[in-house]
Amino acid sequence: MIRRLFLILALALAPISAAAQTTAAPPAVTASDRIMGRANAPVTVIEYASLVCSHCGEWHSTVYPEFKRQFIDTGRVRLVFRDLPTAPAPVAARAAGIARCAVPARFYDVLDAFFDGQDALFAGGAVATWYASGIAASGRTQAQIDACLADPATLAGVRASVTGAMAAGVEGTPTFFVNGRRVADSSLTGLTAAITPLLAPARRR
Repeated sequence: MIRRLFLILALALAPISAAAQTTAAPPAVTASDRIMGRANAPVTVIEYASLVCSHCGEWHSTVYPEFKRQFIDTGRVRLVFRDLPTAPAPVAARAAGIARCAVPARFYDVLDAFFDGQDALFAGGAVATWYASGIAASGRTQAQIDACLADPATLAGVRASVTGAMAAGVEGTPTFFVNGRRVADSSLTGLTAAITPLLAPARRR
């Protein structure tokens, strides 16, 4: 049943590139979003990413640590991670579901586990082993994760994220929005250039 649900999602994701014709702001942040950082941070960065996207993995290994140190840990930015599963979509979507099923405080730990495990996965490692690394970081048991994945609300959450990405014209991963505006340069320099003008002078560092 779980496998069939994620195959359905894979079919739904197939026309993303063709359907994403317009550019608009992403949906507003809600309580259902996975957020890192202070709730009242002056800047919101939304990231659309896939857990099997190598470019996303590279960003999280090379840019994210310093981005977190400079902006999230200092209370100036809140980061919102949204799912946009890419090929192989069933694998990416199941991983997204596992992350959503984690103890809320462990969500970003699961992302770290999946991104850190990409090299082994791409080198031919077992997908089951990769999933297991995420589950180990989730704060849940295998049985709890399986039950959560079987809950239609989990699939609905992933699909809602995809729908929002399509509405905002997202065509690839990772894609970043800073206070609702897309940023083409996702390097630390590019994101800093987009964020800094939005900070009050006293808060710039």
